[in-house]
Amino acid sequence: MVQYHRLIIHHGRKEERFRVSVEEVGSLKKAKQKFLSFLFLTILSCCFIVSPYLFGFSTLSLLDSFSRENEALSSYEPAPAPVCLEVSNGTICCDRTGLRSDICVMKGDIRTDSASSSLFLLTSTNNTTTPQKIKPYTRKWETSVMDTVQELNLIPKHSNKSSDRVCDVYHDVPAVFFSTGGYTGNVYHEFNDGIIPLFITSQHYNKKVVFVIVEYHDWWEMKYGDIVSQLTDYPLVDFNGDSRTHCFKEATVGLRIHDELTVNSTLMSHGNKTIVDFRNVLDRAYTHRIQSLVQEETKTTVLDVKKPKLVILSRNGSRAILNEDLLVKLAEETGFNVEVLRPNKRTEMAKIYRSMNTSDVMIGVHGAAMTHFLFLKPKSVFIQIVPLGTDWAAETYYGEPAKKLGLKYIGYKIMPQESSLYYEYGKDDPVIRDPDSLNDKGWEYTKKIYLQGQNVKLDLRRFRETLARSYDFSIRLRVREEVPHLFVS
Repeated sequence: MVQYHRLIIHHGRKEERFRVSVEEVGSLKKAKQKFLSFLFLTILSCCFIVSPYLFGFSTLSLLDSFSRENEALSSYEPAPAPVCLEVSNGTICCDRTGLRSDICVMKGDIRTDSASSSLFLLTSTNNTTTPQKIKPYTRKWETSVMDTVQELNLIPKHSNKSSDRVCDVYHDVPAVFFSTGGYTGNVYHEFNDGIIPLFITSQHYNKKVVFVIVEYHDWWEMKYGDIVSQLTDYPLVDFNGDSRTHCFKEATVGLRIHDELTVNSTLMSHGNKTIVDFRNVLDRAYTHRIQSLVQEETKTTVLDVKKPKLVILSRNGSRAILNEDLLVKLAEETGFNVEVLRPNKRTEMAKIYRSMNTSDVMIGVHGAAMTHFLFLKPKSVFIQIVPLGTDWAAETYYGEPAKKLGLKYIGYKIMPQESSLYYEYGKDDPVIRDPDSLNDKGWEYTKKIYLQGQNVKLDLRRFRETLARSYDFSIRLRVREEVPHLFVS
């Protein structure tokens, strides 16, 4: 389950509502004039939107609209360059300015001592470098989980050959130290707090880097080994499980993180990498395994390749789609080939990637499994069903990141009658009428009521329109890709 702990600097609904109300009071006279102008422009805009369907114009207006939407979202606010990019030999530099994580960089004769959770920096002369402590995990602001993360000691030490630890393993490439503790075990956190920050921090080494994992898990390496192999040419080092002294000339302790499931190109110190570059890493990671899967499959199922493919990420337990079977039938009637995917912790990532990467549309109810939108090809359609009380989280954790990846994102906010809570609490209860008031009481209320206690029964007459739009978009996109010369301006 994704932990909904908000960074205060980014949010504050009450303050925002107050500011809006003050502005409205000061501009009542202008508002009437603006409303009339807005009404006229709205009617005029509707004419342009509807006209292609009324008069048969093949303008692909939906695609053009999506393109403009992407351009607007691709720009970022200017940000200062990361600290500790240039570090002198024999020193430790720590950047603690980030809201989400701390980063320390060491250069010189670095030697590990797992028994004391320490990295020693040996120097030939006494210097003014001070010892540092750091927890190499990317949820710095969230003290409850950071309290569970192992702390590392970074200790400068005057070299004394008689007492210095002898190097058992010498590495001629830099190291990156990070933790797979914390919320590891939840796919959202595994990507958001670990895999993507690892890409951000290490990609400039061009695979000439050793990853040293604090709180190492065998299953993590098995699950993400294909991705890790695209970021390093070297075996992983289990910091706690390997008592040998590993020696490095340079080490980065901690990972850089930009935002939810994304890569901010303006913060990348070595090249303008984006989340699309990260997805290209996933593509390379799973290509070989997918080729093997294709060869292993029997040819018992023949799909109509002319139809767009729709994948439904199915849930068990809470936030399940109670009429999923009828949804499948409706999607097939709309014109889709439909695959219902039910991943669990044992499902091979390459199999999930293959299903998502070959689909045109993905549907799922808000939750950690929505992280798999990263496996969709850019310009695919991602429909996130948003249960009551999850608007902010759905948009922040998945909606906005999906747009940055270049997906056509549709947030389908359910009506109260589509939630099981409506029949449990009644239409006039604050749970239904004012979810924000419950969420403001704290995470435990959100988790118990809206995440663990809610299921969804879609109004298929209402959802039919979303499916039709997605089908139309997929067909138009396919036509544009197959006959691009028809759309050259």
